[in-house]
Amino acid sequence: MVIVKNTYGISASLCPSLSNPDMLNKLGGSSLERKKYPKKPYNEIEELLRKPLVPREEIKETRFRSMSKRTKSKIRKKLISFARIQKRQSFLTLTFCNQVTDSHAVKILADFLKNVTKQNRGFQYLWVAEKQTKNEVFKDNIHFHIITNMFWKIDKWWKYWLELQAKHGIIPRNPDYKPASAFDVRSVKSNNIKGIVNYLTKYVTKNSGQFTCQVWNCSKKISRLYTDFYTGIEFIRQLEKLEKEGQLGGELKVFPQLYCNITLIPLNRTTMNFYNRLDVKNNTVWNSEEIKEGVSND
Repeated sequence: MVIVKNTYGISASLCPSLSNPDMLNKLGGSSLERKKYPKKPYNEIEELLRKPLVPREEIKETRFRSMSKRTKSKIRKKLISFARIQKRQSFLTLTFCNQVTDSHAVKILADFLKNVTKQNRGFQYLWVAEKQTKNEVFKDNIHFHIITNMFWKIDKWWKYWLELQAKHGIIPRNPDYKPASAFDVRSVKSNNIKGIVNYLTKYVTKNSGQFTCQVWNCSKKISRLYTDFYTGIEFIRQLEKLEKEGQLGGELKVFPQLYCNITLIPLNRTTMNFYNRLDVKNNTVWNSEEIKEGVSND
């Protein structure tokens, strides 16, 4: 039996050695499905052995992080699941008014998101880091792209973002200069799934920078959204039938791999119906969390 792993626009027909019948009809990609391991009892000797002989502050080796293809694919799937749940979204870009290190920038971003969450209990987000390659003044300065479900009061939050930077010692060279571009917001319409995928993910897929900090993160509710499900080969056969009848709205592209065959599927109103089981599950997860937390908007 061939098991097919399906996600938005991509299906992988797995070889038998990588799959088993128990996988059929299961959903994946949610943090709710992560395996939980029992916490090991504290052992003082083991803890001492784990500590490095040289103090951490004396270790000068820098660890760089970047976005792998797997990470970009995961972000893309989360963005689509989020867009299917929340039709009103905004695309926020936060930049800094002076040079800032990656680790410092992430701390400032964390404070920003923490305050927004406090004032808006229903606030959800997914952010990615990017380097400003075209900024000649602050070469490779980090900035952040954030997808949210919030309608921003620009005057309020733009002012707060600049004040927060100043609090952390990031101030413009000219004290009287207040860059409007530091807080840039664009509304996103989710009714065109292909359009939103192309618009939102282009900032992820082009990202090839190296960072000394975390490169992306999302709120807990977004992390709990499902992005994958497993079926038999009949999933592909149905799409092939639509293609043969000229009703697919595009063409299937198959790329044979060592352990599976990858099929690229056009995303449109016809093919999105094949992913309804994800929408049903995600709506249940999303709404159950809202009942627990309560939702307010500002």
